[in-house]
Amino acid sequence: MHISKRDGIKRWQSWGIRLLAILAALIIDAFIIYAVVRLNPIDVYVSMFNGAFGTEKRIWFMVRDMMILTCIAIGLAPAFKMHFWNIGAEGQMLVGGIMTALWMINLAGSIPNWLLFVLMIVSSLAAGAVWGFLPGFFKARWNTNETLFTLMMNYIAIQLTSYCVARWENPPGSNSVGVINRTGATKNIGWIGNMFSEGYNTDFGWVALIVIVLAVLMYFYLNYTKSGYEIAVVGDSENTARYSGIRVPDVYMRTMALSGAVCGFAGFLAVSAVSHTISTSTAGGRGFTAIIVAWLAKMNPFIMILISALLTFMDKGASQIATDFGLNEYVSQIVSGVILFFILGSEFFINYRVRFDRAKK
Repeated sequence: MHISKRDGIKRWQSWGIRLLAILAALIIDAFIIYAVVRLNPIDVYVSMFNGAFGTEKRIWFMVRDMMILTCIAIGLAPAFKMHFWNIGAEGQMLVGGIMTALWMINLAGSIPNWLLFVLMIVSSLAAGAVWGFLPGFFKARWNTNETLFTLMMNYIAIQLTSYCVARWENPPGSNSVGVINRTGATKNIGWIGNMFSEGYNTDFGWVALIVIVLAVLMYFYLNYTKSGYEIAVVGDSENTARYSGIRVPDVYMRTMALSGAVCGFAGFLAVSAVSHTISTSTAGGRGFTAIIVAWLAKMNPFIMILISALLTFMDKGASQIATDFGLNEYVSQIVSGVILFFILGSEFFINYRVRFDRAKK
């Protein structure tokens, strides 16, 4: 058996390999489902589909979660393209959510709604940028390990969120902020849907539109600007970048500030448009899932939307399986896990050619 790196592969071939991987995963899952819980695999797959697309409300909820995940992955793209391992999206999202909740709680009804949104957006971007800039600065100045640095900053953000929840808990003693501006004179102030009309489809529709625009902007930034070119050169070789006159420390700091700002903006969307509250579970592990999205999409923001849709579909489907068939969450996660494993494994066959030679006499 010989393994060699491919010089290139056509787009339809790469997507064909991915589709074959999904088909193989469904076949393996069918055997697992029948062997473990004695259920008809077709019924289980129909349940998964209904979990994501069964009703209009479920469709909008899938769009919501898919777009938030895409937003985080878009934020990770410039850092990862630079080969800077930003594992701190969870923390960057949380600090952006904290700043959004701060203004929603303290200034709702005191200033015009449009000004409140300006403060929420700018502060969430700034908070995320600071949280991303710090590891970029330390990497540029002292060559620290960015993986550990960004990972540890997640824990600082979690504890900071816990402190804010304790300060803002409503009602007192509940250890929860509750839904912000749910009733009274400040009802729905600071909610994205409140800018025009109310309803979850309005909220999530605006989230989808905003993230799609963000994907377009990030695509052009990475592919058609001088800064995007510098990011690509630094990612390929720091020595080449220095030789060509690129100030690598500046690229580190600038790019990580941008990456953190976009992840902080995802925190704004999560608080203002989705949950309307802040807690340590606001990020919900999506900062780590977005790493998979960014890598599978090869830093292409448009492909990230498709990968996010697939992962969100599997998550919704797994929950529906557990509900419909009375299974615990671990069985349903096995089904999703096998599919994800095959999708990740298919990238090997996209990047490498495997040949089998007959034994010679």
